[in-house]
Parts: sequence; structure tokens; C-alpha cells
Amino acid sequence: MVEELINWEDVPNDPIFTLTFPNRHMLLPHHYQKMETLLRNDAPEEEVEGEIQNIRMSMNPHPAGQLEKNVPEHEGQILRGMQHKYDETILFFPAQGQTCHAFCTFCFRWAQFIGMDDLKFSSRDVELLISYLQEHPEVKDVLFTGGDPMTMSAGLLKRYIEPILEADIRSIENIRIGTKSLSYWPYRFVSDKDSEDILALFSNVTEHNKHMALMAHFNHPRELATDVVKKAIQNIRSTGTQIRTQSPLIAHINDEASLWEQMWREQVRLGCIPYYMFMVRNTGAKHYFDVPMAKAWEIFQNAYQNVSGLARTVRGPSMSTDPGKINILGVQEINNEKVFVLEFLQGRESNWVRKPFFAKYSQTASWLTDLKPAFGNDRFFFD
Repeated sequence: MVEELINWEDVPNDPIFTLTFPNRHMLLPHHYQKMETLLRNDAPEEEVEGEIQNIRMSMNPHPAGQLEKNVPEHEGQILRGMQHKYDETILFFPAQGQTCHAFCTFCFRWAQFIGMDDLKFSSRDVELLISYLQEHPEVKDVLFTGGDPMTMSAGLLKRYIEPILEADIRSIENIRIGTKSLSYWPYRFVSDKDSEDILALFSNVTEHNKHMALMAHFNHPRELATDVVKKAIQNIRSTGTQIRTQSPLIAHINDEASLWEQMWREQVRLGCIPYYMFMVRNTGAKHYFDVPMAKAWEIFQNAYQNVSGLARTVRGPSMSTDPGKINILGVQEINNEKVFVLEFLQGRESNWVRKPFFAKYSQTASWLTDLKPAFGNDRFFFD
């Protein structure tokens, strides 16, 4: 990051600098002023820490019902290291992978990193995961997430993945790993002391007739420009692993159609599959990184229209909301009413998926909760 990706002549406006280093505007003004006053007045440490916790709790540390609705139970035990929101996918948070090579300033999983154990997802119990999978044949995908599981050594990662392979759970078709490592530390797959072991593990997954997918986070085309990231992508693909790319649309970092067009084209050229453009989640410094839905759709449409069909695998702009993953299909005027056309890509109820619905147009709305139903309806069909 420091030596290759940040343009130091453009600091503090450089997008990779903004992605990596916090600034005062990522706090709401009254929060910043409160903390500034406490620190300037040498307030007692417990008072400072108390205000820090108050601010954090006001930032919606667990959006989309993560704590209340997504945590599964098994044999009377709450599985705090997993999330099971959609039938076919289970998320698992390996305890040793709950950190990152660097911390993205927009990250919606910031609650994993702040030392508040009651807000954190993590587990070391792979046997419990296997038991849960054996009793839930509807699950097809296991997604290892964090943090970043690729901060773990090859040996640790094997302890979580290989038992699933050895258990031979026929219903499990795909192993996924969510990671930012291809941007922040591509050497993980090139020259680290256990790089070859990591690649061998990926090959082992495919040899067990499971699909291995690396869900790679790229937020800016500059992250794809170094020789080492290109070599890392080549090495990963040689194992039979598929790389799917995703990112939020983030103000101050990538809120221009030309950047997305460039990023998708280069990803396809390198053999990756553009997967998602997300809306910034309603947590943390959303006020700073927000892009309104109307502008987000324009950016997506303008970029999408200028890439080939090979890059049009990408979906978005998508909101990961409490009821599910909602895609903004566009803006239309129907019966003299301007509306957003929306659909579920994923839903808490599977029969919601691909069901179009409509919301009143708004230039300022940036999340589902900002929207009102169209055509005089008093609620959306899923409420």
C-alpha cells in the first residue's frame, strides 16, 4: 500500500490513501467535536473510552440483522461464529482470521476489529460447522470470511477447509473465501513462505470435486496495476480456483463510471469474473462514503454500457439489507410516476428472489429504509 499503490503527491485526496487512512470527516461533526473536547481537556481515560463506545454503538455496528436474525442454532446452541441468512450459503468466521492486512476505512465489518467481544463473530469449532452442514443439506456454499481468512497461515486454513473435504458432505458444492489480500498483500500467493501450500490447498479443493472461489475485493483499478498482483492472479487460477471480484461504490474512492469500466475490463483481461457493485452499507462512516441510489444507478449503467458481454456478469448496484440483497434495476416512469425498479437477488424467503417491485424515486435515498412504496401502496410486498 505505502510503496506501490498510494500516490503520495495527491494526499489526502488520493483514493487509495482515503481507503486506508482515516480522516476527521469520517466522524460526524458533533462526534468529532465531543472527542476533541475530551482530549484537549485531558479527560479521564474511562470517560474518553465511554464516549468512544457511545459513538461506536450509534454507528449501527451490525447492519442487516446480523446479530439478531442471521446467527443459527444447532442442538440448542447459538453458533456465534456463523451466519446463515440465505438457505444455500453459510458464512463461517475462523477465529484466527479476524484481522486484515490493512483496514478499509469503509468496512462494514469494523465491529470485528475493535476489541468488543460481544459484537464479534468468530469460531474455532470446525466440528460444529461440519455437524451443522450435515444436518442442513440446503446449504451448498461455505463462505469463509472475516476479517480476512488469508491472513491465516496455510496450516491454519487447512484445519478449517480439509475436514470439510474429508467429511465428504455431498450437498456442499462450493468453498468460498472472502479476501482483500490480492490488493493489500498479493505476495501471499507468490513469495510468502507458505504460498505454495496455500495454492496446493486450493488445488485440493478442486480435486475433491468442489468449486473453489476467491471472492476478491478490488475497490480501484490501481490495485490491479502491479506486476505482483497479476502474478498472484495467474498462480491462483492455475489451481482451478475462480476469482470473482466485488466492491462497494464509494464516494471519494471510486464514484466515477470510468473507474468501474476500467476495473471490469482489466479484471476480465486477467481472467477474473466481475461479480458485484454494492451500495455502501448503513453502518460506520456511511455519511462520508454514501452515494445516492439515483447516482449509483447512473454510474453503473454508464460503465456497464461500455464493457463487453464478458464483463456484464456484474450485478448492481446492490444493497445487502435486512430482508435480502436488493438490486437496483433502473429508473422508469410508469403511469406518470417516476419510480425505482428493484428486485431481490437473495432473500430471507427464497420466493422473493427475482421478484420485481417498485419504490418512489428519490434523488437523495441511499438505502432501502429511505424508500417509500410506489403507486399509493402503504408497504412493500415483503414487509
